Amino acid sequence: MSPSRSEFFEGVRASLPIVAAAAPFGLLFGALAVDNGLTVGEAVLMSALVFAGASQMVGLELFSAHVAPWIIVLSVFAVNFRHVLYSAALGRRLGLMPGWQKGVAFFFLTDPQYAASEARADAKIPVTLVWYMGMALPIYVLWVLEAWIGALFGSLITDPAAFGIDFLLPIYFLGLVLGFRARSGFLPVVIASGLGSIAGFYTVGSPWHVSLGAIAGVIVAMLLPPAATAHDVEPVEATP
Repeated sequence: MSPSRSEFFEGVRASLPIVAAAAPFGLLFGALAVDNGLTVGEAVLMSALVFAGASQMVGLELFSAHVAPWIIVLSVFAVNFRHVLYSAALGRRLGLMPGWQKGVAFFFLTDPQYAASEARADAKIPVTLVWYMGMALPIYVLWVLEAWIGALFGSLITDPAAFGIDFLLPIYFLGLVLGFRARSGFLPVVIASGLGSIAGFYTVGSPWHVSLGAIAGVIVAMLLPPAATAHDVEPVEATP
């Protein structure tokens, strides 16, 4: 197997837990989309173009409430603001990749895609476009397919909480966060993000608490002293 093909299938293997964890929500979106007046084709198109579970759910809720379009756009931006931070951080991981390739990569950027890319970079393994797309494409294709299935057979999955499957994705995200626990400043940043999100939820409301939590974490990370590196350590003189 060629190195490129091996990298691609390595990315595919990395996508499998995400595909399993996100499947109930992809199906649920399709069902809710039809319940809120969208056609099957419109539900599939929204999943294909937006490709962001939380934002799609927020958009559906606001569409059904007949909210002004600019409020819908602003709310979706609030939910997805973290992706601006993700892309800024991930840009340096993608090296000298041409701009159009980075644009393609950023379209497929999700929370687990970012986390896996950071973990790969931490392990000193290059984040190549071949590996990246090997992980991204199965997630994207199956997300769109799930919207189609959910839109057609939504009556079968009206209450995923009854089976406990609605807890799969939060567990997976918790695992992603804990994967970075060895990083300097992990605990204060996580605590600040959590408290900022909770405060935002009870003061400003959803979906703004997502962005407010992210901003709180970023501020704390900026205020923390930089982590010491091998270059920062003063050599110790040997004593006779």
